[in-house]
Amino acid sequence: MSYRVKRQVVLFRDEPLPYTAIVHEAALRMQFGGAATAKAQLEHLISMSERDHLRVVVIPFGGVSFPISAHGVDYFHGPVTQLDTVQLDTAHGVELVDAAAQLEKYRLVLDRMEQAALSADESRDLIRRIAQGI
Repeated sequence: MSYRVKRQVVLFRDEPLPYTAIVHEAALRMQFGGAATAKAQLEHLISMSERDHLRVVVIPFGGVSFPISAHGVDYFHGPVTQLDTVQLDTAHGVELVDAAAQLEKYRLVLDRMEQAALSADESRDLIRRIAQGI
């Protein structure tokens, strides 16, 4: 957990990296740590999504279905495509993927996920409604 908190530093630098989070509605409705904690997390997500360099989009229930595993996927990319890396957060720890063929498959899945998601404004509204309902 401390690693996840520490890696957020890139979001608060003088020149923060652009970041897009694609979240399924199911994840937003889970209440780990109780109602107060869940509500605080959703409010934090809303606050963060209002930053210029951050985009949070939500795939709503009833949206397009697509195959993806149930673990977190981070796709890190930059101007040198040979350095692109996917980080998978699994029950057994972190796995890194950097093979071009696998990266292409993850990119396609993430593109489909982003297409299935609500706009950033619609997503923020949905997150706000979920938080208000807690």
